[in-house]
Amino acid sequence: MNVRELETTANDVRKTIIEAIYNAGSGHPGGSLSAADILTALYFQVMDIDPEAPDKKDRDRLVLSKGHGAPALYAVLAERGYFSREKVLTLRKPDSDFQGHPDMRKVPGVDMSTGSLGQGFSVAGGMAMGLRAEGSENRVYAILGDGELQEGIVWEAAMSAGHYGLDNLTAFVDWNGLQIDGKNEDVMKVAPIGEKFAAFGWNVLSIDGHDMQEIIDACEEAKKCKGKPTVVIAATVKGKGISFMENQAGWHGKAPNDDEFTKAMEELEGQGVQS
Repeated sequence: MNVRELETTANDVRKTIIEAIYNAGSGHPGGSLSAADILTALYFQVMDIDPEAPDKKDRDRLVLSKGHGAPALYAVLAERGYFSREKVLTLRKPDSDFQGHPDMRKVPGVDMSTGSLGQGFSVAGGMAMGLRAEGSENRVYAILGDGELQEGIVWEAAMSAGHYGLDNLTAFVDWNGLQIDGKNEDVMKVAPIGEKFAAFGWNVLSIDGHDMQEIIDACEEAKKCKGKPTVVIAATVKGKGISFMENQAGWHGKAPNDDEFTKAMEELEGQGVQS
């Protein structure tokens, strides 16, 4: 895919996110929308995966450590052909496999069940270590929320990955500056992120997390870095793509009502036409 096609796909992903959360009457739109471009670039341009064989051994892995962003992961997997979009629209229904946090036992393409913040990142490090021990050339990608960096287990995992030089591990920090209770800096300051990861022996990159080319270039640079894991600090906008949700902490974990859903879909449809 070229950049324009990736942008169009990410916009379609956002439509599915909003429709699924609206149908469910609950969910996490803000952080799902902010991660949509990163996930789209990874699954459509960067990662070595096969929707026809989601469990094949020689594949790249992705761990959505910020598990509440599951609607974004589901939507991207559907666009990539792992399952139908209609299944994603059963989000959070009692009899659905597509719950509020991803379950690797039930959803094809989900490499790790996540939800307890920080633990997914630790597992990603273990996956990277296991692949290296097997002599595999495959890579592991992890996506963390910025508020998630307040968890101590994140820094234990960062220290471990740096110590073992896991250069087959690339972590993205979805740096939108907001969490459920407001601004990160007001709840528990996590900056400076880059300096902290660097101190643990990581290669640190900073990008615009909504620029497809920058996301792809960062992944290519990470592949070239030997002896160190790479963290990509991706500056994003919580609620990206929907004007009244952007940069609003209140949209961390609530569903749109009827009028809000209609307005959101109209905005996304307009962006799709432009792209």
